Amino acid sequence: MSNLYGARGHGMVPAPSRLNELLESIRAEFESNQQRTNEYEHKIQAQIQEMEVIRQTVYQLEAAHNALKQKYEEEVARLTRELDARGGPHAPPHAQGVQSQPPPPSIGHGPRDLFGGIMSGQGGQGGPGLAPPQQDPQQPSQPQHPQQVPQPPPSLPPQQQPPNQPPNQPGPPSAYPQSSFMNGYGGQHPQPTASPGGKSQQTRPPTRAAPGTVTPGPQGPYPDARGSPHVARPSPAPANPHVNNNLSDLDPERIPSTGKKEGSDWFALFNPRVPRTLDVDLVHTLEHHSVVCCVRFSQDGKYVATGCNKSAQIFDVSTGHKVTTLQDDSVERDGDLYIRSVCFSPDGRYLATGAEDKQIRVWDIATRTIRHTFHGHEQDIYSLDFARNGRHIASGSGDRTVRVWDIESGQNVLTLSIEDGVTTVAISPDGKYVAAGSLDKSVRVWDAHTGYLIERLEGPDGHKDSVYSVAFSPSGRELVSGSLDKTIKMWELAQGSRNISQRSTGKCIKTLEGHTDFVLSVAMTPDGNWVLSGSKDRGVQFWDPKTANAQLMLQGHKNSVISVAPSPTGGLFATGSGDMRARIWSYSSYHGPQHGPQ
Repeated sequence: MSNLYGARGHGMVPAPSRLNELLESIRAEFESNQQRTNEYEHKIQAQIQEMEVIRQTVYQLEAAHNALKQKYEEEVARLTRELDARGGPHAPPHAQGVQSQPPPPSIGHGPRDLFGGIMSGQGGQGGPGLAPPQQDPQQPSQPQHPQQVPQPPPSLPPQQQPPNQPPNQPGPPSAYPQSSFMNGYGGQHPQPTASPGGKSQQTRPPTRAAPGTVTPGPQGPYPDARGSPHVARPSPAPANPHVNNNLSDLDPERIPSTGKKEGSDWFALFNPRVPRTLDVDLVHTLEHHSVVCCVRFSQDGKYVATGCNKSAQIFDVSTGHKVTTLQDDSVERDGDLYIRSVCFSPDGRYLATGAEDKQIRVWDIATRTIRHTFHGHEQDIYSLDFARNGRHIASGSGDRTVRVWDIESGQNVLTLSIEDGVTTVAISPDGKYVAAGSLDKSVRVWDAHTGYLIERLEGPDGHKDSVYSVAFSPSGRELVSGSLDKTIKMWELAQGSRNISQRSTGKCIKTLEGHTDFVLSVAMTPDGNWVLSGSKDRGVQFWDPKTANAQLMLQGHKNSVISVAPSPTGGLFATGSGDMRARIWSYSSYHGPQHGPQ
């Protein structure tokens, strides 16, 4: 019998072959356990990854839900505003959590933000709004019963319209609103009015105006957004001998007849501290179906173009009749498409329009067809200007660029980029320079051929808020700018050789102060004798650029004056407003008796 333990059997040591078998068995079992461990680790890792996918999916669903909720709330808010504007019932109490006003716009970062700021009534919170909803301070908790009014665009705030005079109250005898002179037109004790269907309509209770907007007055002379031939007389106010350019502080009752002029639904006050040298009159009122965003005369002064929702219109200046309507039929009918800027070619053959769909259309007026469509801007187009050579167009957009286009080649020949949204552009009379105003409070001037930045007008004497309008003087040596800081500034541009090394050499030579709210549009008359301005305070003012004195304040629109434009032939100017009207006015030298200081 063989010895299982070999020569050292007494030590019970297994033979080498048996030891190897045991080691192999242990190694096999270890490897099997390791393999199972690896499989478990893979399963655990897969489950972890699956949990991560589930978590990401939950996050995405939550984000989508929040976006959908925000979109739903914005849509409900828009519909609520539209319903209120039409005179319908206010939303029930459970819907009051829905936002009643759009959030303050972050202009330059969204396709509709800049114009949304103008239309939203947000006051100083990011953009100039239309006039605020009106309020009866005597009965703040009682619902109003306004007249049926034309539907404003959905981006407008709910425009609560004041009612008619009570039946037992005689009609107002004068054209001055009862309030602190320029402070809006508030609501009176409500009277129910019949809708076309015969049912009386009600609307929501009066709401408080947004910060920075016009303060409503205690009486409402206008039954709808388009005004009435009668307005209420203001309460007497103490005379102020130091009004300077703050013509809104004047008491119309204490002004002699030589210091004021009154029309059927408008009036003008002349600065009592300076000699009266101008007279003004209303020539035509041009009704529109929406807010009038822009007005512009043809070079020969025979026509005026207006831009509103979805279309541009051209009117005969002499008759006030509409000549043509330009509307792109390829654009979807649903939704808004505001024409923010219009501009005639110097020969009058073409009209360029810039809109919120980021496109510039150059229309052949005679055939009402589009000759060119310029693409390239990434956000809304807010301003256009034709060069005197008739070949080039400058455009400004919320995408932070100014672009120059050649209408013969159909090409973008120059792109100028800045740090913030461009609100306004102008080409100098000689065509050598392009100026632009921006949300960053500055005005820039470039060489139109090389693209060199020549001047950046800002600093301690510059604007303190966004610049919304710029215009060259007829000589091209000065520039005028209007801002949300409620001022107008005149800049003297550097003379002589200009290049990139001579930036910031222009200087502010005049600051025109007197408007009580955002200045939305400025221009100079073709003779250079007057600066015109339009404001959210509903007023138009004429200024003497030599003295910085206001000559007159004109009140005729019932909402923000968004655009002013003088006729290139002189003697006329046009205004466009949030009250869905454009108006053509005349101005001329005044030769009547003068009035003394108040």
